[in-house]
Amino acid sequence: MAKLPFSIYKRAGRRNYYVAFKNAQTGQYLPAINTKCETEAAAIEVAFQWLRDGIPAKGEAVPVKTFTLRDMARKADVSAADCEYICKELKRRGLLKSYALFGTRAALPIGDFLAQFWDYSTSHYIKEKLRKGHGLSKNYTIGQALCVKNYVMPFFQNRIMGELERVDIENFVNWMGEKPLSAGRKNRVIRSLTIPLGWAFHRELIDRNITSGIVWFSGKAKETQILSPEQAAAVFKVRWYDERARLANMLAMVTGLRAGEIQGLRIQDLGKDCLYVRHSWNCRDGIKTTKTRESRTVEVPFPGLMQDLIELARSNPHGVGMDSYVFWAELSPDKPMEANIFLRGLRLALVATGMSKASAQVYIFHGWRHYFTAYMRDRVTEKLLKSQTGHKTLVMLDHYAGHTIAGDRQRIQAAQIAVFGGLLPERAVG
Repeated sequence: MAKLPFSIYKRAGRRNYYVAFKNAQTGQYLPAINTKCETEAAAIEVAFQWLRDGIPAKGEAVPVKTFTLRDMARKADVSAADCEYICKELKRRGLLKSYALFGTRAALPIGDFLAQFWDYSTSHYIKEKLRKGHGLSKNYTIGQALCVKNYVMPFFQNRIMGELERVDIENFVNWMGEKPLSAGRKNRVIRSLTIPLGWAFHRELIDRNITSGIVWFSGKAKETQILSPEQAAAVFKVRWYDERARLANMLAMVTGLRAGEIQGLRIQDLGKDCLYVRHSWNCRDGIKTTKTRESRTVEVPFPGLMQDLIELARSNPHGVGMDSYVFWAELSPDKPMEANIFLRGLRLALVATGMSKASAQVYIFHGWRHYFTAYMRDRVTEKLLKSQTGHKTLVMLDHYAGHTIAGDRQRIQAAQIAVFGGLLPERAVG
């Protein structure tokens, strides 16, 4: 029996039979077409009729031998796999640049993808980074999610992943260039988009890396203002409205500790003439490791200041234990005082020295870290200074020490006493 120039079959769960005509040139079968027949015999009869008279298509009969791709698209029963094969083939031939099949991750709206990507509790990216020992805080991811909400989504709106092209990223970068933001802020916003898209490419969620080779914005960051030694001495001679804020500022000046590291100090971290900096604190993550994920010993060669810290810790109204916070909060035993109290106390003290309110607003609590690094830089080696500040690179150390100024453990303490001893009240020096 001669082979038929077509194949008749029924798909699982379907009532009707389908016919797939064979391409005489390639020997491959064309996409199947529904014959609307429920018996094989009737389906064969229809197939021969189409072979003789053509396949009905919008009121006209198209001969099988001239049956085009357009005809097949209209008449054939195309599966998702067929669609993907056709798209890949068109792309291979250079006729299709990109595509996103319905129901695939490439068809996911960009907003939905980015929202999940920066969700600390569900993001596969964040879980992967944490699993491999990278430090990602909730503060950082929430900040990136806000970048997406405030800038990325207003630009891309309802676009889907698979249709984004390199020109879209470049247009977004140019659009960000018009925003009245610092270069660093613009770059952070752009990274809230490019990091997810780069990760999606490497995980084969999209088929092209459209973020490589971006030219980032450049510009000198606004320099953090630091007090003069005379201003620093004066600020600790006036009356402070909160003793905790005064001690936090004094400690930051003589150690360069970050606000979160001071908040994270507990009784177990108090040494005889040093602090064991093991943790940091922020309102979203709570108690966590330091920024560098490493502990360090920070020298405090001022007996009076250490005694004040001990007395502050002992005055905790919620009770005293090894895990109790040194800088306790008045209303909760489970967290330290808020860092904004440190800053508010500093600015009020500056005003009390005679500085105007407008001038006081220029100074931030983190400025003490710059102050410490700048004035200690010329007195100890870079290695010793990094051991105190926790900076991982000389680039960052230079960033903090690069202010214009006038002029193994024992060396650090001697330098601290020489630099800061004359600025502190007699009680703090001890």
